[in-house]
Amino acid sequence: MPVTIITTPQHILHTNAHHPEQAARIDAIMATLHANPITGATMQVARMADWDCIRAVHTPDHVAWLQRRCDRITALSDLTADTYITPDSVTAARQAAGAACDAIDAMQAGQQAMALGRPPGHHATPGEAMGFCFFNNIAIAARYAQRHHRLQRIAIIDFDIHHGNGTQDAFYSDADILFISSHSSPLYPFSGNREQMGQGAGHGTTLNIPLQRLSDDTAYLAAYQQVVIPALTRFQPDCLLISAGYDAHWDDPVGNCALSVTGYGQLMRLLIDAADQLCDGKIAAILEGGYSQRALAASVHATICQLAKQPMLTDSLGQRPGNSHGADQSIAWLRTHHPLLHDAKEIFS
Repeated sequence: MPVTIITTPQHILHTNAHHPEQAARIDAIMATLHANPITGATMQVARMADWDCIRAVHTPDHVAWLQRRCDRITALSDLTADTYITPDSVTAARQAAGAACDAIDAMQAGQQAMALGRPPGHHATPGEAMGFCFFNNIAIAARYAQRHHRLQRIAIIDFDIHHGNGTQDAFYSDADILFISSHSSPLYPFSGNREQMGQGAGHGTTLNIPLQRLSDDTAYLAAYQQVVIPALTRFQPDCLLISAGYDAHWDDPVGNCALSVTGYGQLMRLLIDAADQLCDGKIAAILEGGYSQRALAASVHATICQLAKQPMLTDSLGQRPGNSHGADQSIAWLRTHHPLLHDAKEIFS
């Protein structure tokens, strides 16, 4: 299966060697991809996202504020308590958003796609930068898919260890975009409760799966098999977009879960199979977090192998003991209470 890997050379303009979200993350991924080529995978340099695409998600005030901040500094500076900024951070962020849109174009051309952009995006709300994020890349990609490719019903699945609060905020009232987040709880940004299901016309199109700390491959697979896949089946999306964060790996210095590289590959296999069954194989992955560089590189490689339908490398990092029941409470509650699940018993037979 052909896979387009969207690269973002401008990411180097936004870096801080003393911060977990640094340019070396992408360097590690690229080194692994070059050392272990994947049959069917080609690389493409991302464009800069048009401002109109960015403003389809973000307020004009937010965009202007970030531009002013970059213009007013001459060196690395703090943007928020957890997010740094450089004079060229907006350039890097624009290319990360452009990479996400390029992934949509590749998907529509009949290819699988993964966008390797940074800074990440899923914490950025329409009006606020936070959690290492400036522009919400996957939200921008979803709106781009709707407006430029006439894909109406979009499903976004976020397996970053942190709740994708910005993506949820962007689409909380939207009946045509299903947002699913599996995340450790309690953990930053301390949102993503099961009871948050959307509002107004969007009630039922937000699905949060809080997981206990140390949730492992078994726990994640249970959540995806028993909640995510049935919800996607009920929603019937036109495409799947994956917020691909790899900080749930057991080696991650920021996270507190116990996923393995093999586990990430298995999650992707489930989602790819769902895309094949529900939406003619239309699926694209967009990089989010992941701060163990060796685990990040190996997990991204495994993801792209799955997209290309090629064998994964042996998981040299292996597994660590974890909490195999870390999803049980959320699975039971959601199957009883969530509108996409509680009246869909036949899906679980």
